[in-house]
Amino acid sequence: MFSGWSWKTVSSAIANVLEWYDFAIYGILAVTIAPLFFPTNDPVTGLLATFGVFAAGFMMRPLGGLVLGHVADKLGRSTALTLSVALMAVPTTLIAILPTYATIGIAAPLVLTLTRLLQGLSVGGAYTGSVTYLVENAPKGQRGLSGCWSLVGSIVGLLLGSMVAALVTSLLTPEQLTSWGWRLPFAAGILLAFLGVYLRRHSEGAEVEWEEPHTPEEPDIPIVDAVTNHGYDMLRVVGVNILNGVGFYIPFVYLTTYLVEYNELPQRYALDINTGTLVVLIFLIPVFAHLSDRYGRRPIMLIGAAGMVLLSYPLFWLLHHPSYTMVILGQLGFAVVMACFLGGLPAAMAEMFPRNVRMTAYSVAFNIPIALFGGTTPLVATYLIGYTHYDLAPAFYAMAAALVAFGTILTMRETFRRPLR
Repeated sequence: MFSGWSWKTVSSAIANVLEWYDFAIYGILAVTIAPLFFPTNDPVTGLLATFGVFAAGFMMRPLGGLVLGHVADKLGRSTALTLSVALMAVPTTLIAILPTYATIGIAAPLVLTLTRLLQGLSVGGAYTGSVTYLVENAPKGQRGLSGCWSLVGSIVGLLLGSMVAALVTSLLTPEQLTSWGWRLPFAAGILLAFLGVYLRRHSEGAEVEWEEPHTPEEPDIPIVDAVTNHGYDMLRVVGVNILNGVGFYIPFVYLTTYLVEYNELPQRYALDINTGTLVVLIFLIPVFAHLSDRYGRRPIMLIGAAGMVLLSYPLFWLLHHPSYTMVILGQLGFAVVMACFLGGLPAAMAEMFPRNVRMTAYSVAFNIPIALFGGTTPLVATYLIGYTHYDLAPAFYAMAAALVAFGTILTMRETFRRPLR
């Protein structure tokens, strides 16, 4: 029993390791990639263009969630998850070998954009599919803890991306990094893709033991049934995950660029700080997920959202401080607050929907705010600083997202003790 459960956990998390590794590498190395594909005399303009492509990949995620969600609800969770991992290998390989602007001119940024679109499509259902798989197979009373391992897998991917970027940056000279070194982290992602396919193909199917007998009618088109009968819950998923996108991508993806560009920290130190903070986040999320299994999803998530409203500005002030100690404290503060919000979030979202449309409804509703707010967060944060000439401006964006999430959570039903439908 234990070994089978462990294998399911690993195979479900591996897709998210790859997904977040690829997206994190692009965001973390934005300062290096920008002049290679978007040469300009204004570094801010180059960053905006680079983060624009970063956002473009996210715009395809709702479509990917719709397609893979349909496959999961009609053909099974394992089929959809294996497909998503297999598709990830293609864009990862293309980015690793893509010529720069100096070699093929305008074709370079165009191909990069198309590659990111394909990547966004392929990963649109990876995370939500993994959450659904684990929540449906969770031991009784542990759905929060079980579902959080998908999120932990995602952060391991982000951590791995930060570690690889830090290693490459520290071992290579700036000239080597811009010449060929930036390709190495993307090439490593290809190996993760093959590992992910192997784990998916050799994992057990989802043998769900429902807490009470029921046979829900299977709809011909899951998205139609989801929108018609569960539209309000889908809107709640959208509202809550605005903070998931903004509150995660500001301190754990965009922040590396922020510390280099606006606090003038060496890139190596910024990457080291980000890597250490992600390790802390990985350990904190299961703690808060366990608390959500004991005390409920809503109260734990409300505390986290309220913390982001109240603490975003002072934490950003610490991040802008010249002292490394203050910067570390600022990012650790974001880690604690966001772990509180995120711990029980995966299970809470999956618990909203019945199994016959769960994957489709969750995937589409989750990916809309991640695309609109998560993927655009680095772009918006860079724009806000340039427009206001105020380096702490992104804090107000995070506060606004937290307010929306807080209000949405208040409208949610408590589901942690209810059987899955």
